[in-house]
Amino acid sequence: MHVTEAKAEHWPQIFPFFAAIVAEGETYSYPDGLSSDAARALWMPGPPSRTVVAIDGDQVLGSALTGPNRPGRGSHVATASFMVDPAVRGRGVGRALGVHVLDRARDAGYRGIQFNAVVETNTRAVALWQSLGFEIVGTVPGAFRSASHGFVGLHVMYLDLTTDERSTT
Repeated sequence: MHVTEAKAEHWPQIFPFFAAIVAEGETYSYPDGLSSDAARALWMPGPPSRTVVAIDGDQVLGSALTGPNRPGRGSHVATASFMVDPAVRGRGVGRALGVHVLDRARDAGYRGIQFNAVVETNTRAVALWQSLGFEIVGTVPGAFRSASHGFVGLHVMYLDLTTDERSTT
C-alpha cells in the first residue's frame, strides 16, 4: 500500500465508499444522498487543500483531505478528514493515511493539526488519533446526530507539530 495524490481518475473508486460512509450516519455530517459531483466538490476541492489516496495495486482503499484549518491568521494549523473503504477496515489504511498527512503537514510548516469534529462514538478513530499523539482538547455535547446512538458529542482533537517527532507506523 502506498499513499499518493488523488487524481480525477481515482474519484470513481472513492465515491462508492464516500457515499456508503455518509449513509452509515456514524461519522460524517455531510448531507445524505449527495450526487457524485457534489461529493467530489467537498472531498476534492483543490488548493490550498490536498486530497490523497491509499492504493494497493490499482485499488483505492481510502482517502484523506487536508489543508489549513482556517484561512488567514489560522492557516498555520492544519486539519484533515479521513475515509477508509468499509471493506478494508482493520488493515492499517487509516493509520497509513494519518502518518502520511502528519508527515506532510510537518514538511509544509504547519505548527499543529486540529480535527474539529471526531464523533465520540467512533472509538476506533479516537484511539488511532490518540495513538498518533492527538489529545482531546474539548467535546461539544450532543453536536452529532448518530444514526444508531442518537445525539453524541464531537471531540476537538489537536496535535502540536512543532516538535521534531515524526509519526510512526
